[in-house]
Amino acid sequence: MMDNISKREAIFYSHKMAQLSKALWKAIEKDWQEWIKPFKLNINEHHILWIAYHLEGASVSEISKYGVMHVSTAFNFSKKLEERGLLQFSKRENDKRNTYVELTDEGAELLEATLNEYNPEDNSVLRGVMPLTEMYGKLPEFLDLSALIKEIYGSEYMEILERSLESIEADEGISKEPTDLETYKKQSKSS
Repeated sequence: MMDNISKREAIFYSHKMAQLSKALWKAIEKDWQEWIKPFKLNINEHHILWIAYHLEGASVSEISKYGVMHVSTAFNFSKKLEERGLLQFSKRENDKRNTYVELTDEGAELLEATLNEYNPEDNSVLRGVMPLTEMYGKLPEFLDLSALIKEIYGSEYMEILERSLESIEADEGISKEPTDLETYKKQSKSS
């Protein structure tokens, strides 16, 4: 299967992917932590709230899978969110083996508050893509990266991602007012 690339090419590619991915993740992680800090959440907790919100309740194993975290991490952070009254655990009549989590009203309100407080100006990755957006007239779509992730994690993972993206686009609670970045995009299109 890999006969068409040399070991040197494979090492080069793997190293480059690792370095670029790690650098990008560090920027994303820093921005994400700063965004949710006022809500006394960490990234795993916020991600769990988001997954439970988009899946309208999820099993701990689904949270693990779609959150790309170990099942014990998903369970332990879900427990912490339950203790704060943001999630509730349940069993389903037709599935007594799996533990499910659902957002409480307070959990949904907190997640929506985080989304409304999101400031694109504070996102270094978004600021970093603005020259590309100016050049091409839209945000990068990452087609190659999406294809790679689909190959690694499967179609179901990508379907959940697409469903969550559609949910964000349809969410009437998130302001549609242009941010300074959106104003910048419009200005650069008209120049």
